[in-house]
Amino acid sequence: MKKIFLYITLFFSLACFSQNEQLAQYYYDKGDFEKALVSYQDLSNSLPSNPFYFQRKIDCMQQLLQFDPAEKEIQERMARSKQSTLLVELGYNFQLQKNDAKAKKYYDEAIERIRKNPNEVYGVANTFEKKVLLEYALKSYVTASEMVPTLDFKYQTALLYGQLGNTDQMIANFLEEAFENQQSVLMIQNQLTRYMSKDGDSKFNESLRKSLIVRVQKNQDVFWNQFLSWFYMQQKEFGKAFIQEKAIYKRNPESLMNILSLGQMAIEEGNQEVATEVMNYVLENTTDVDLIVRAQSYLLQMRMEKAQEKDFAAIDAQFNALLKQYGITPVTLSLQLKQAHFASFIMKNPIEGKAIVKRAMEMQLNQFDQAQCKMELADILLSEEKFNQALLYYSQIQENLQNNVLSHEASLKSAKTSYFKTDFEWALKQFKELKSASTQLIANDALEYFLLINDNTVADSTQTALKQFAKGDYLLYQNRNQEAVVQFQQILKSFKGQEIESVTLLRLGRLYEKLGDTALALAQYQDIIEHHSDGIYVDEALYFSAEIYNKQLQQPDKAKALYEKIIFSHQDSIYFVDARRKFRELRGDTNL
Repeated sequence: MKKIFLYITLFFSLACFSQNEQLAQYYYDKGDFEKALVSYQDLSNSLPSNPFYFQRKIDCMQQLLQFDPAEKEIQERMARSKQSTLLVELGYNFQLQKNDAKAKKYYDEAIERIRKNPNEVYGVANTFEKKVLLEYALKSYVTASEMVPTLDFKYQTALLYGQLGNTDQMIANFLEEAFENQQSVLMIQNQLTRYMSKDGDSKFNESLRKSLIVRVQKNQDVFWNQFLSWFYMQQKEFGKAFIQEKAIYKRNPESLMNILSLGQMAIEEGNQEVATEVMNYVLENTTDVDLIVRAQSYLLQMRMEKAQEKDFAAIDAQFNALLKQYGITPVTLSLQLKQAHFASFIMKNPIEGKAIVKRAMEMQLNQFDQAQCKMELADILLSEEKFNQALLYYSQIQENLQNNVLSHEASLKSAKTSYFKTDFEWALKQFKELKSASTQLIANDALEYFLLINDNTVADSTQTALKQFAKGDYLLYQNRNQEAVVQFQQILKSFKGQEIESVTLLRLGRLYEKLGDTALALAQYQDIIEHHSDGIYVDEALYFSAEIYNKQLQQPDKAKALYEKIIFSHQDSIYFVDARRKFRELRGDTNL
């Protein structure tokens, strides 16, 4: 009975203690420091050795301008524990009273403790950082390294140099740390990316580029070629990245996977010239059937995107020749699925496309490859207006590959299927969930459709215009481009001046681009720029117009003016970073 009574007493004591802690945190977060101080005082008295409760108690006192009691508490604790971090606390208490001389005295004393015992650096530097005393935190690390050269704080000091604005020294420290501790490369690259993407900060990019080039020239280790290649890929300079990847491969010809991945990225970013060069390089330097098939698959994908009717027979013949040469096996699955897509969507023969996919599904495939087959089959069924059958396959992918990129893609396609069916209420719910998808492309696509449905439902509760627009989008999906043109033109006539007009102009512009009519495409974009300048599609109209002038019409001055409008008027646009980079290229900047 005594033991049971003891356990009950302990249980209630712990429960009460936990409640006090939650209450203290609540008052602290709310800014009610008087009540928080009472709670933290009780907690600190109960556990005097707990540094967190003590720190919170001091914070509350300082918030309430009770500097003398705070000083007394710190001095008493320091007399008992001799902790060096308390010197920083004491100095900070004086700093809050504008007594900089006394604050400096205690800060310097904390640094002196590090000279005597370099292991003190961990607590002292961390306390300085928490107080945003970054120069003293940096001095702490530097002092410890001077005393014991084997103590390595390159990563910590790099972060501090960056926060203090000394980005050149930050780069130097990060790069040294990356080379010496190569498992930290990804973490360091993530830190560098934060500075590379800063608005208007091209000086940092130039400084990092020069630092990497110097290391490539001085040190023969392929590590620096790899790092420089990464830098160029961040800048979407795939041609320069390819030069580095070739240099790496020549010195270490073990795998072409990095080069193949580079080509894939170039395709995704629309740089088909470099992508073609990369794939041909892979084909010239390997006998690996898997790599050959993947490279050929990418080459055919690019060829299909630009194909005209006169090219169809040759492309189909190339598919058949490759599949005859390498066989109908799991290794050639990517080729088989692309052939199915080509047959269904370009040659308008979905029966043949489905037959190719079903033949592929009879092979011994892993779960991921089976899902790819189901995705292609669902896409074909959707093009045949077999909505429910398509949804069934999409849902199977979602169920079998949860939290996979392919699963998210299936979710997006499922939402689009509901949209094509004009089941807008359900589609809206699905797009709303997908807006926060981890894959940026899926999130952006979902956001676009969410805004489309939401805005046009608010503007027209009957959704008449939206239903007509969804029909146009479905024709686009089926690759019935001329019929889609007619549909969107009819929407412009029937719903002139209504909410649907600007997005219809955008769709028509993109469609005319696809059909090779740049003049008509520019006309649609100009209509948006002139008459819908306050809408959500104007940044896209500006960017797509700039791209036409830059890449197709070779009129850099017009392109530059349009990129500049995005830079100064649409900083929140997803095209902002690309527009800024291309503007600088056209302006002739050397520090890109």
